[in-house]
Amino acid sequence: MIKKSMIIRQFLALTLNAPADRRAQGGAALARAYLYGDLDADALWEAKTALLSLLDDPAPSVRRALAEVCADSARSPRPIVVALSCDAFAVAEPILSRSPVLTEADLVEAAALGDEDARAAIARRHHLTPAVSGALAEIADLPTLVALAGNPTARITGGRLLRMIERFGHEADLREALLARHDLPPEVRHAVAVALARSLSAFATERGWLGEARCERMNREVAERTALDLSAGAGAAATSRLVSYLRASHQLNAGLILRAILSGRIEFAQTAFADLSGLDHASVARAMRDPRAVADLHEKAGLPAPLLPAMHAVLAAWRDTAPTAAGGAKGAGLSRRMIEHAIAACEGWESPEIRSVVALLTRFEAEAARDEARETTRAILAQATAREAAERRRIAADAAWREALEAHRRAESGTEAPAVEPPAAGEGRTDPVGAILESLPEQILEWFRSGRDRTAAQAVPDAVLADLDAALIAEFRASRIAPVKDGIAIAA
Repeated sequence: MIKKSMIIRQFLALTLNAPADRRAQGGAALARAYLYGDLDADALWEAKTALLSLLDDPAPSVRRALAEVCADSARSPRPIVVALSCDAFAVAEPILSRSPVLTEADLVEAAALGDEDARAAIARRHHLTPAVSGALAEIADLPTLVALAGNPTARITGGRLLRMIERFGHEADLREALLARHDLPPEVRHAVAVALARSLSAFATERGWLGEARCERMNREVAERTALDLSAGAGAAATSRLVSYLRASHQLNAGLILRAILSGRIEFAQTAFADLSGLDHASVARAMRDPRAVADLHEKAGLPAPLLPAMHAVLAAWRDTAPTAAGGAKGAGLSRRMIEHAIAACEGWESPEIRSVVALLTRFEAEAARDEARETTRAILAQATAREAAERRRIAADAAWREALEAHRRAESGTEAPAVEPPAAGEGRTDPVGAILESLPEQILEWFRSGRDRTAAQAVPDAVLADLDAALIAEFRASRIAPVKDGIAIAA
């Protein structure tokens, strides 16, 4: 044990006036001996004291070498790790990126007091806690937030993700990094879609292509359609979470509920009514199917009273057309049949509010018509693409068939034939029977012809034999049979 202590004293004496690279090597070796050696208590104390003294070394390379060794071990002395994490970034980077000794409070403080490089190093750490991720979401710049969003092991709450979108949602890099996460909540996906729509609208407005009012209405329509798309198949919990977010962000209104009903998203509409009214889903479902209970549900949900006739009309249209329009709409597409029923039900009312609702329903009808036109166009394009693909496959198969026949012909005849050009589109199909007959080798045809000649030649001796005397033929045949010996005929 005394020998090990003497070795450490000798190390301090030798590295005191050594060059920086020698001090860095010696410091790294001493740190490895401290972490992974079998030093006794006295040697450990001396080694720790020596390592602490290296924190004051004027060469950053020495402190960096010490940080590289201490960053991967949970046994590293905490005073050394904390001191290195507060050093210059060139020294602190390994500690901030990997050290398991740093606590959540240490990382939050380092993010708050460090520069942007230090925050980026923290953002790439494995298994970041929500507190550290939240601190970065509030103060970090765009590249750090992109790295944080791209860290699959970082735990980030939905509120902090929304804060990131609020700060830099107009940046495509952040949106792409967020959408690549597998744990992205539905409300964050909705916020990303809205941020994208706003970015495109701002671009169109700056170019003078569209007015601000029209862009604002388009943004609202995109937000509504995205909300309904995200609720499809998301489950009751995710839909409820999305509805709560929309209500908190003042995006849950009567227009969205009307769109949900007209699009066949009854689950979303029921969740919205339940969230606004405080009723359970079963009570909301019964009220939506009972015309006498619609007024009470409308009032408890806090929707504007002048919109009650329109809500009556839309729910009546849903009740009348739901059995036949269940599979009519795709995605968040509106049902034209339900919209027509709703417009017809509103025709008897004369008030400014109803006229505004009819105008809204008319826009819904135009939107539904455009959606149907898009679907029809996609179907026609898909059929045309399928036909073109089938034609290309036929031409390729025909060319392969002709090439195989030519290869067989060359192999049988031993001559080389020019390559067969593939037929162009629109040319007639190759006759397979004629191609097979053309590919038959000449030897087979000669054999067939000679067989026919042999048959004709055989007919001549048969006619001659028919004219011979029967007795002479019998004697000839008897001469061909050998004498019988022991009951067995022996051939001559």
